[in-house]
Amino acid sequence: MKVLVLGAGAIGSYYGTRLQQAGASVTYLVRPARARQLRQEGLRVHSELGSFSGPVALVEAGQELPASDLVVLACKSYDLVDAARSIAPAVGRGTAILPFLNGLQPYDQLDAMFGKDRVLGGVAYIAVMLQADGSTRQLGTADRVVLGARSPAFRDLAEDLYALLARSPGQRTVDERIEQQLWNKWAMLCTGAAVTCLFRGSVAQILATAHGAACVEAALEEACRVAQAEGFALQVQDLQQIRASLLNPASPWKASMARDIDQGLPRIEADAIVGDMLARAARHGIAVPTLRAAYVHLQVYAGAQAASAPPAG
Repeated sequence: MKVLVLGAGAIGSYYGTRLQQAGASVTYLVRPARARQLRQEGLRVHSELGSFSGPVALVEAGQELPASDLVVLACKSYDLVDAARSIAPAVGRGTAILPFLNGLQPYDQLDAMFGKDRVLGGVAYIAVMLQADGSTRQLGTADRVVLGARSPAFRDLAEDLYALLARSPGQRTVDERIEQQLWNKWAMLCTGAAVTCLFRGSVAQILATAHGAACVEAALEEACRVAQAEGFALQVQDLQQIRASLLNPASPWKASMARDIDQGLPRIEADAIVGDMLARAARHGIAVPTLRAAYVHLQVYAGAQAASAPPAG
């Protein structure tokens, strides 16, 4: 399988190398500065499940893109429009797109650009970070991927991709109910991001407070009400898994957006992860006070970052 990976950030690097190790022909589409670094130092992924260090095939924006069976999108949601434009020349009649992006808003955008048939569903439960030296580090050993075709047109390719990924370490599943899986992940992530960003702490730190668990439960209930109104009610076993994660008093987990805030990054995925959930809640007349408070906090942070940014030019 010929795979083009947009970007060589944490998620792109990690799953790009897993696909390469499984036998795929993988090329990374990267910016010039990242290309120079990778040519000098190689791509490096540190993981207890198996590390990688070595040269990889690269192409830069503006160069001719290789023909691809699959394009993996692992950018931030706020970069999606530019990312979609950059991969468009590589998307042929038989090319599928696999987004590893947060929320459902990116799927709406990709469906409008490329058609729903070719946009696969992809859910990754993993914690990875791009280090200051350009390497990627997996935090812990959890690595679960659920994927599936969102229409019959690319079902065979989704099955082939599953067979390929299944050769790599981690838990791999192909699911015909991938739309439900996307909602399950978004409900969990929206809840986790809302509370870990709002309270500026890990799950363990939040649960150690007098009312932390109640706040987590309130945020989760709000997200689940929206999912149900949209036609994707979470099942009992799915809720049990989410609660086991977000109500674990020993968990050091923080959402990646909370880690971005800790680092003072200028841009965050507030709109895709929390804001879009609020927009859908409003369409159905659902009150979501906990998620709304978290979104206000995220907007204040984003506004402060924008105000402190040096003027363009």
